[in-house]
Amino acid sequence: MIIAGRLYFAAGLFLAASAGGAELAHDLYVCANVSGQGSVMGRSGPRLSGLYRSADRENFEHLGPHHIRTFSVTHDPSDPARLYIALLEGVLRTADRGKTFRIVTGWDMTEAKSISVDRHRPEDVYAGIPDGIAVSRDRGQTWTRMNEGIRRAYTESILVDRTAAGRVLAGTEKGIYLTEDGARTWRLVQATEKVTYSLRQSPHDPKVFFAVTSSDGALWSTDRGVTWTRVAGVPSDRTLHNGEFDPRDARRLVYCGWGAGVQVSEDGGRTWVDRTAGLPKREVWKVAIDPDLPERLYAAPYLEPLFVSDDFGRTWRKLLWEKATVFDLVFVPRK
Repeated sequence: MIIAGRLYFAAGLFLAASAGGAELAHDLYVCANVSGQGSVMGRSGPRLSGLYRSADRENFEHLGPHHIRTFSVTHDPSDPARLYIALLEGVLRTADRGKTFRIVTGWDMTEAKSISVDRHRPEDVYAGIPDGIAVSRDRGQTWTRMNEGIRRAYTESILVDRTAAGRVLAGTEKGIYLTEDGARTWRLVQATEKVTYSLRQSPHDPKVFFAVTSSDGALWSTDRGVTWTRVAGVPSDRTLHNGEFDPRDARRLVYCGWGAGVQVSEDGGRTWVDRTAGLPKREVWKVAIDPDLPERLYAAPYLEPLFVSDDFGRTWRKLLWEKATVFDLVFVPRK
């Protein structure tokens, strides 16, 4: 039902049972286009696209503007109430968990695809945009383009190393770049044929990074992103959209992609098992692992409902919507 322009969805008894009354330390934020392919940006209707939040994994509340191209969201590590959202117009910011919003980039910095905040210098925010890297030194008030050393500027993914201030990895159109001086200079650390769609740092070992690409399979680094190797058993003939570490279990990883479905590893990436059975198609935009609920996995097939599994992908059930493109699923701490 819709209350005061916001959508609330009861996901069913199976969610209440699977959660088992567990105490949840994070809110789930979802960036989704649920309006269908004929939607017009900014026009409200019965199906609101953009940013959603769930406090209990059962009810989802729409936040902010209706927007069909809301690509990713992240939070300020020093203040989880401050969120940054990458969307077609640039970067949207809220300082109060979605009560109010403001576009903080100008007309010359649009189509932000990803965004990351430096936990050691939370005033420093980095966004990947089609013509490089947008950097703010004042929590999004002002922005500067900082691409020195990047040959092909299109940037799809960006990630600040949580162990060092100013150390950032960027996944671009033709490789992975590294800066260790806060984006003043960049150097190529891994060439790729096409786009690097996702960069992740292990929550268990900060030296370990996991990347997925559109034509080079998955890549692995054990030296903080300085050198990379191909992950065996991951195909390079599929566009892979994202990969994730399980925050509870260092042996578990997951990735998804176009035609690749959902693939999981329970031995640190040595072998992979297909967990697509039960989903309506193998074209999957996004997967996510719940940090609060053991075995909880989410998958977003293209133009299908958002699905959930409570046995790490062995079985799947519909969670939300009937036709959606989910661009991101992010868990933000409540404190």
